[in-house]
Amino acid sequence: MLSASLAVLAGVFAVVSGVNDGGALLGAGLRVPGVRPLVALFVLVAAVAAVPMLTSRVAATFTTRLASLPGTAGQVAMTVAVVCALVVVLVLSSRGWPTSLTLAIVGGLTGAAAGLGLPVSAGAVGLVLVAGVVAPFVGATVAVLASRVVSGLGRAQSLPRLHWGGFAVQCLAYAANDGQKMLAVFLIGLGVGGAPPLVCLLVAALFAVGAVYGLPRAGRTLSRQLLPARPLHAVAAGLGSGLSVIGCAAAGAPVSMTQAIAGGFVGAGVADSVRRVRWAATSKIVLAWTLTLPVSGLLGLGAGLMIKGVAG
Repeated sequence: MLSASLAVLAGVFAVVSGVNDGGALLGAGLRVPGVRPLVALFVLVAAVAAVPMLTSRVAATFTTRLASLPGTAGQVAMTVAVVCALVVVLVLSSRGWPTSLTLAIVGGLTGAAAGLGLPVSAGAVGLVLVAGVVAPFVGATVAVLASRVVSGLGRAQSLPRLHWGGFAVQCLAYAANDGQKMLAVFLIGLGVGGAPPLVCLLVAALFAVGAVYGLPRAGRTLSRQLLPARPLHAVAAGLGSGLSVIGCAAAGAPVSMTQAIAGGFVGAGVADSVRRVRWAATSKIVLAWTLTLPVSGLLGLGAGLMIKGVAG
């Protein structure tokens, strides 16, 4: 019964991830002439389906490295983590504070595991925290460099081609890193390991449903909140965020693509002028990130302790 319930919850989580993450990934591309949203959506969903079959290192971090999640106890911890993550993200988003599902699930999972008395790896949690702090700054730095390189080309007609290159890097990065949180929830729910092709395809299909639903609001994403974005900024932010997240994926550290994209847009704006960036909005988003992990962790810890007390 618990396994079936977690599998259903995993499906809901994948759809919500599509709405949340898909909008952030696709929104920037809508600012580049010649990029068709449905084609971009197809490329993103294809990457979400295919890349985990080649490397599922980040999914393994969620299922085995952050905490030991054996059997029924692991399913309970993951169920608590997903519920806490969804609650925190929905509450913050409803207040106009967009945040990261990845930070929320990491916090919820480690808190729930600790509350249930399951072993939690301080080293793995530390690695994730460091990667989460570093990724936006790396994304911003690479975006500054990319912005100057693209500006030096001086040809507007080259922007769509450059954007497709940056967008492809983003898709690969998301599928190799941030997107694997969806796979991890299914793996614990179904009690399987690795990256079964049918599960990967199911994750991609549910993610696509959410992304299609979120596509109409994709234009109202981070690019608009952080600065008056131009096509050049979208290209630079795509390259910056994609490369930083791929680097974290190589280390098996789950990081938020939303954070990296935000860092990329800030870097692209700073490359023009520090005054182009809307620092008030940036501060609000950073505050939401700062709250997300500890709040979801405390919720998970409290729920885990309650469940352990009832069961004991």
